[in-house]
Amino acid sequence: MIVDHHANPVRTGRATVNGTSLHYRTAGSGPAVVLLHGVPKTGYHWRHLVPKLTEQYTVVVPDLRGLGDSARPADGYDSATMGDDIAALMAHLGHGSYSVMGEDWGAVIGYQLAARHRDQVNALVFCEALFPGFGFEDHTALTHENVSSGMHLWHLGFYFQPDVPEMLIAGHERELITYMIKYERSHPDTATPDAVDEYVRCYSMPGGIRAMLAIYRAMLVDAEQNRQASQRKLDIPVLALGGSAFIGERNEAQMRLMAHDVIGHVFDAGHDLAEEVPDEVADVVLPFLAERL
Repeated sequence: MIVDHHANPVRTGRATVNGTSLHYRTAGSGPAVVLLHGVPKTGYHWRHLVPKLTEQYTVVVPDLRGLGDSARPADGYDSATMGDDIAALMAHLGHGSYSVMGEDWGAVIGYQLAARHRDQVNALVFCEALFPGFGFEDHTALTHENVSSGMHLWHLGFYFQPDVPEMLIAGHERELITYMIKYERSHPDTATPDAVDEYVRCYSMPGGIRAMLAIYRAMLVDAEQNRQASQRKLDIPVLALGGSAFIGERNEAQMRLMAHDVIGHVFDAGHDLAEEVPDEVADVVLPFLAERL
């Protein structure tokens, strides 16, 4: 269960937007902030951060297209379309302007949301992600540097191959998800049983793994979308957050290619900041939002 700063359960709903149906949670009051999770996670990833935001902000936590309890359409898993999903959801909920915080794939989608809907997005928090088209693909290579740094992203090539991953993952969703989220963290114990159970529940549902793989299989489309969007840098303030054991300072370096006004911060953590070091994340994110909204 996700609760607000009064320990009340957040509200949940569904919205039919942009040709799909999104499940979302919302709570709090004030300026709107939308939180976009990555893979293999759901909106539950933000459970520790939500109550730290809801006293000052209206927080919207969607499950991305195909993931969590959202619908699993056959297509539309490129980051631009998924960003448009969120823009349509926020308009549906009556939010004409808002800030975006995304992590992992949710950060790439959050960038596309900000780039494609510049009149609506007023700030971006970009957490622990690599951009297709700007070096993400380089980490698929079996090199000494990638292996020794923990950044050999072997699974990208595996996921890209059609049919075989579905065959091998079926019935082993728990093993894959547990391995992925624990391996990428400095603090693996923060992958708590309730979170693992929730992620496994969602990705084990019909179409769950198919939808997850579809996001990776759209990477070449994403790369072109990112290259095109980068030709006009974002004018909004951007906070780039990294974990020292994973993408680290590269988050800020990438965002400087995409935006004019970028500041960065690196935590003593791995890939999943909002679950590993939520108090420290809140201490950095809250002043950033307060100073720029």
